Amino acid sequence: MDLLWGYTGLLSLGQALFFSLGGYMMGMHLMRMIGSLGQYKKPMPDFLVFLGWTELPTFWKPFDSFIFAALMIVLVPALVSLVFGYLAFRSRIKGVYFSILTQALTYAAALMFFRNDMLMGGNNGFTDFKFILGQDVRSATTQRGLFIATAILTVATFLICRWLTRTKFGLVQRAIRDSEVRVLFSGYAAANYKLFVFVLCGVLAALGGALYVPQVGIINPSEMWPDKSLEAVVWCAVGGRGTLVGPIVGAVSVNALKSWATTHYPDLWLILLGGLFILVVLFLPKGIVGIPGMIAGLFKRGGKPDAAGAADASKGENVSEESAAEKSEVSYSPQPIPQEAQP
Repeated sequence: MDLLWGYTGLLSLGQALFFSLGGYMMGMHLMRMIGSLGQYKKPMPDFLVFLGWTELPTFWKPFDSFIFAALMIVLVPALVSLVFGYLAFRSRIKGVYFSILTQALTYAAALMFFRNDMLMGGNNGFTDFKFILGQDVRSATTQRGLFIATAILTVATFLICRWLTRTKFGLVQRAIRDSEVRVLFSGYAAANYKLFVFVLCGVLAALGGALYVPQVGIINPSEMWPDKSLEAVVWCAVGGRGTLVGPIVGAVSVNALKSWATTHYPDLWLILLGGLFILVVLFLPKGIVGIPGMIAGLFKRGGKPDAAGAADASKGENVSEESAAEKSEVSYSPQPIPQEAQP
């Protein structure tokens, strides 16, 4: 989210869609791993048996393979983001219009996945997972391995984004964020840069969704609702936009506050979240990671000027006084009229 919004200036409200698509691809594999251990004791997911299917749909069969599922986790969100991004950026849609379109996209996808005829679990989605890579997904050892994989993915994502923002590509990114028109007049294809970043961020979100599903044990269309994307925006803003470290700090801090608030004050959580966002926007534009710099700046402004600063100030005053004196001494002396111009 920070790579897309903080560095490129594209506020996407549809990242939850790509997150959920990655989760659904992993969920399909986990559902196939249940085998005949479901409630109906059939070699297919229970919801398909409930819908009257006697044979597994064709597009479900390849998900027996973990490698195929891993490929789909990357390819499906990449394809969706590529098609949408190409159409949006080719039409030069940006700003609030881009945000509205991404929000509409994820909302439409959520409504589509709620339908039972999609054969993706409908309202209930996928749940009751049992095995992953031959291991019990609910065992402490497997969960510990998933936690480690999540930490590795987080560090790897941070390093990739950090490297990308420090290259020439990153400079063009920030130039697009600050003034896309100047980038276009400089000869760069801004649409191609934005499309690449949009697809990359969609794939990264999908990888997070793929690791999310086996840890929480469920994936359903509610994960696509626009409010999930807004939460990611809040994490980015609270932690510090355009810092890469800030969104990680913001995600941990906001979710820790959410765990506490929903336990003690469940009815006030949304009010607290909205108030926190307003507070950050008005008073902490650089987020949590920018607080030390703001404090240092306050101390510098509150202290007395040093000797060099005082000398520069007095020098400036003397220069201005001399300039004023010189201006006051300037007098008008008329030039003699040439002989040929006299009457």
